[in-house]
Amino acid sequence: MAIVQTNINYTYETMISNLYELNSTYPFLQIQNAGYSVLGKSLPVVRLGRGQKEVFYSASFHAQEWITTVLLMKFIENYCVAYVNNTSIYGNKIRNLFRSTSIYIMPMVNPDGVDLVTGFYQPNSTIYNSFKNISDKYPDIPFPDGWRANFNGVDLNLQFPARLGKCKKNKIWARLYFPCSTWFCRI
Repeated sequence: MAIVQTNINYTYETMISNLYELNSTYPFLQIQNAGYSVLGKSLPVVRLGRGQKEVFYSASFHAQEWITTVLLMKFIENYCVAYVNNTSIYGNKIRNLFRSTSIYIMPMVNPDGVDLVTGFYQPNSTIYNSFKNISDKYPDIPFPDGWRANFNGVDLNLQFPARLGKCKKNKIWARLYFPCSTWFCRI
């Protein structure tokens, strides 16, 4: 039976529960804490494999994009099943991948925001109202469904030191002139 359910609002609590169950079922998983959210939630990182090549995946920088967490959690589960059954996944023999590559996954970068969008925080609770107070300054953003930021109102996806000012301008320009949401920051 599947551990990671894909037909539910996927909260932080659900993710943590799934990680414990996955780790119990597949003890070769390595799970560490990379830090804490503004509200003190641990930020787990899963390691799949023991190889020299390293890859890092992360999800849910934007709160309303919580489905990306489900995608990575399901990938972790599928990888583990393939490892135990000595099969392939996406055309790759998992045992070979396990030996050659270490895959690091932070399945939820913004747990505070995700829990707002998925309905974990009840309307009129203290935490919900704190989010709402910030949201009231941005009436064009639907609340809570359109919330992207963390508990402090910071868009975590715009916090990388890669000529941030230029990237912000390119992001605004791309939204104005391209019908798709994909844009590239040309430095």
